[in-house]
Amino acid sequence: MFDSLRAISVIVAAAFLIVFRICLANSKQSGCDPARASVNDPFSILRLLLASFLVLFTELAIIRWIAVEVRVFAYFKNLTLLLCFLGFGLGCAMASNALRWRTGITAFLGLVLVVRLPFANRALEHISQDLGSGRDVEIWGGGQASGLTYFVMSAALATLLFILLVWIFVPLGQVVSRQMNRAPKVLSAYAWNLLGSLLGILVFLGVSRFMLPPSVWLSGVMIGFAGMQTTARERKLIASLCVPVALLLLDPSTKERFSIWTPYQQISYFRVFAPDGEPIGGYLQVNHTGYQSTVNLSRGFLEHHPKVLSGPPEENPYNLPFRFTGPSPTVLVVGAGTGNDVAAALRHASTLIDAVEIDPAILAIGKKEHPEHPYDSPHVAVYLTDARAFLKRSSRRYDLILFGLLDSHTQFSDYSNMRIDNYVYTEESIREAKRLLKPDGILFIKFQVDHPWMSKRLSEMLQQVFGLAPLIFHANAMFSVEATCFVISPSERIPEVLSHDARLAAFVDRNRVQPNSEEVPVTNDDWPYLYQQRRSIPQTYIWISVLVLFMSLGLYAQLPGVSWQIPSLFFFTMGAGFLLLETQLVSRLALYFGTTWQVNGIAISCVLITLLAANLTAEHMPERIRRRWLIVPLMLGLLAAYAFPFSRLNCAADVVGIMVAAVFAIPVFFAGLLFSLEFRNAESPGGALGANMLGAVLGGLLETVSLVVGMKALLLLAMVLYGLAGIGLLRKQHVVASSFLCG
Repeated sequence: MFDSLRAISVIVAAAFLIVFRICLANSKQSGCDPARASVNDPFSILRLLLASFLVLFTELAIIRWIAVEVRVFAYFKNLTLLLCFLGFGLGCAMASNALRWRTGITAFLGLVLVVRLPFANRALEHISQDLGSGRDVEIWGGGQASGLTYFVMSAALATLLFILLVWIFVPLGQVVSRQMNRAPKVLSAYAWNLLGSLLGILVFLGVSRFMLPPSVWLSGVMIGFAGMQTTARERKLIASLCVPVALLLLDPSTKERFSIWTPYQQISYFRVFAPDGEPIGGYLQVNHTGYQSTVNLSRGFLEHHPKVLSGPPEENPYNLPFRFTGPSPTVLVVGAGTGNDVAAALRHASTLIDAVEIDPAILAIGKKEHPEHPYDSPHVAVYLTDARAFLKRSSRRYDLILFGLLDSHTQFSDYSNMRIDNYVYTEESIREAKRLLKPDGILFIKFQVDHPWMSKRLSEMLQQVFGLAPLIFHANAMFSVEATCFVISPSERIPEVLSHDARLAAFVDRNRVQPNSEEVPVTNDDWPYLYQQRRSIPQTYIWISVLVLFMSLGLYAQLPGVSWQIPSLFFFTMGAGFLLLETQLVSRLALYFGTTWQVNGIAISCVLITLLAANLTAEHMPERIRRRWLIVPLMLGLLAAYAFPFSRLNCAADVVGIMVAAVFAIPVFFAGLLFSLEFRNAESPGGALGANMLGAVLGGLLETVSLVVGMKALLLLAMVLYGLAGIGLLRKQHVVASSFLCG
């Protein structure tokens, strides 16, 4: 049914695309081409505001959607951001050319069409694997690369997707650049640009809050594109493209299956029924990949359906943790999901259960669909928050802390290559969990280990924190979950339990896992890259970076009517440095406030508000101010952000988070102030903005250096880039002074 609907949608969308191209061609032949007619369009605040809004909103919409549909974008999400920046920067370079709306809109619809083609699933699914991801980074569904032929095919398909993404943003860059160049007051225009960007983020936060599907927000992008046109005919024609976009993205629900777009990912839930029609549970996918099952392990159900489990119920991974605890334990479940671990705690008479889950949709599915309805119990307290944030803030002591298979498919931020669970599996996080254990409490971690080095990493981390090696064994049960279990306690609780429970000891001995001898770095808050084997840049990052760089040079060199010239050193390096600074701020705030979508959106919004404040300050500063001296407080602010010992402060997490925001606000403000003052005097504001965005592409590629040296070192790299910006500023002022003297 779904394949038939998708095929029909593709046919309809292709027909719309053909008609769209024919209609635009007719407009061009009749002399009514809006692209040409708008070359000399006057300055308009409304047009600048709408274009700036669309840049951010379209960027966020495409990043979120493409990360679900194409796995390589899910794990390297800032790749999409960089391609958006590249397209915008190229558009700024083409400001004097005819607007490329026809190309941009064709690329938008073509991207949706290519991704939703029924026969494209395999090729898109295995791009990251064929580019070599399985060798040195753990990706769900990944593996060893498939050979040279598949590598070349995947590289070609990836390049096609990259080019389509870039061309979507070219006309938006053209419009913003033109409006900047024609504005009577450059800084006022820049303020409207920042305000439009801020509105784009806030509106998309609303889209995330209400969990609207991509058929809504990507159709909204098309309506925004229609609003940018100069003739009624073009507006109607482009607005009509909402029909194929909505059809292509249609994902109907049935009795057995439904989908939800959460603030983090797409979730598909499949209900499972016994032959007699009784609900057995369900199967939950995240981004088209299996994630977890919702199972009924109650005594009454298992008596009526004895073949559901392949082994004894007490050996099921959900029941095993409670074999190590005493009666009626107090329990913390980190990554509660649909409620299987919570249900197990209730079956074992737990009197107090704190359940932490970050995704509201997964939690809602658990409340509605779990056959044992564990979240309805008065013994359960639910916390919709990030696991690490809860560990930092809680003061309650537990008999059992259970990490319930919360390994993630999803990146935290578009500005970082860090997944939402990376801060959960660090040495500092395990220490915080240990602090919440009672003297004889148990820490039980379940994890799907696909590579031996992952088991070694988790084992080494636990041993460093607790001073002894954890008990590691494998547990598996039909229609349930496969997990590698890591069990540890600050006391002698584990050997005492095994000495008194012969069946448990025998089970552990049969399934014991010995970590390999290969050395792997232990993750910490500065290097939280759990899914990367070693401190190196994975092959996939390298190949994709090469593709992006060559594509950037090729596109820029082939642009008709655009002279080849080196972008302004000042604006280019300011863009690169600022992206690294922004990445650091978002990541640091996530550490203290949680890796939630709200924190990500609020952090980026605060950056834009700080830039608005800097721009407002610049408007009231005299022309004669020596701008080069602003490099000094900028550098001092970066040095303070690097050297300040936030982790050693004995304060509440919220207080430390506020201090992080205050310290980082200093370099953000002075970077924005320096940019605005120089932007005010730029010969071509649009060109300067384009150089800044192209520099951000370099900054995004440099962000991968943190995979080797850690996140904090990015601030040192940012200082180098801002130092280069200072050199560019001095060189420019020297040229201006020389010209003045010669004149």
